[in-house]
Amino acid sequence: MQHVTPVAIAALGLELAPAVLFGFAADRIARAVERWPVVVRVSLPCVFVLPYALVSTSQHIFRWGWFALYAALPVVIAWLLMRASATDPEQRGDWRDAFILLVLGLAVDLRWFDRAWPSGLRALNELLLVDAGLYGFLAIRRLSGTGFDFHLKWSDWKTGLRELAYFTPIVLVLGLALGFIHPHRNVPGIGSAVLRWVAIFFFTAVPEELYFRAWMQNLVERRVGRRAALVITSVLFGLSHFNKRSAHFNWRYVLLATIAGIFYGRAWRENRRVPASTITHASVDWIWGLWF
Repeated sequence: MQHVTPVAIAALGLELAPAVLFGFAADRIARAVERWPVVVRVSLPCVFVLPYALVSTSQHIFRWGWFALYAALPVVIAWLLMRASATDPEQRGDWRDAFILLVLGLAVDLRWFDRAWPSGLRALNELLLVDAGLYGFLAIRRLSGTGFDFHLKWSDWKTGLRELAYFTPIVLVLGLALGFIHPHRNVPGIGSAVLRWVAIFFFTAVPEELYFRAWMQNLVERRVGRRAALVITSVLFGLSHFNKRSAHFNWRYVLLATIAGIFYGRAWRENRRVPASTITHASVDWIWGLWF
């Protein structure tokens, strides 16, 4: 944990702040941003480069090329989504939406930008891209129906845990039959187990559910309908795991992740709530990490 320094913690705080603000006050932020001059609205997200500047400078790995990328990419996203908002006010989905999702997805999945960060802090890259997407889709595009609202409701827990109950027998039977999961004994303390679930919830499940459900499934649904969108998004979610825990195409992981995506997507679309699908997702990863 040599890279977890006070500077790194400060950078993490800077990256978490926008996500927290959008999670609790997205509409108010969007209304405020709408009143700003266009040049300010589009150029403001260049400030998302600050965490990179802080961490890279403190670790003596600062590069102007990465600085320019992290300063420019959020601005380009904001500009493209402003154009999408103008040409597609009905929010049926524009090529710019698809292009941005493709770039963000590939950047994370293929680890395009990981070399910019110290090995122990590469998750900061993903959080930075999440902030850029949140600002673009929620403040500029004002995409409706995302459900990125973390005023947790009882219905979120009810829906999320119900889909977990539906999915668990399937993944156990299929995972064991494929030799993908292997039971092992791991009984952590209650505090450790709770903290682990919370960490998975915020740092793994929230970004993935935001991307695949709030943005992707939400937009695809407007073009092809609920059922087709659920299948398409789940398949893409599964394919995004092709290189996890393997140097080659991990078809077992892809298959199980695709099936999992069906249940995560069902949880999200019931009330169009990211917290619901995040509860299912985090719980699956938590159970798997503890006992499989």
